[in-house]
Amino acid sequence: MTYGIVLTYTLTPRWLALPREERNRMRAAHIEPVFARYADRVTARFFDAEAFSGRFSDFAVLETEDLGAYYFLIEALRDTPLIHDGHLVLGEVILGVRDGFQTYEHHLAPAPGTTPATEARA
Repeated sequence: MTYGIVLTYTLTPRWLALPREERNRMRAAHIEPVFARYADRVTARFFDAEAFSGRFSDFAVLETEDLGAYYFLIEALRDTPLIHDGHLVLGEVILGVRDGFQTYEHHLAPAPGTTPATEARA
């Protein structure tokens, strides 16, 4: 199964107070290597949202078939200065399954002409 994850986060005023060059240096030194380490198992796309939402400033859309790799990626991010020094605050996480209904229909649904009860008796 392929999992889709929307990870919301807010870049704090502390982050925005840094010169742009320092923000770029920190991103390259701390964030990009974490995502690169898991790139074979977790894909990521990043979106700015501050012009459209007051709840968070940015979000990432991640996809993976390995929830363990996703979990380790998040733990590795939490160890970076961006999070532990208060530059970035993680927000809501929304998890879904790509085409989950189709997976159910193809692999778990009862055979045509039967019900779950008749299959259990077979």
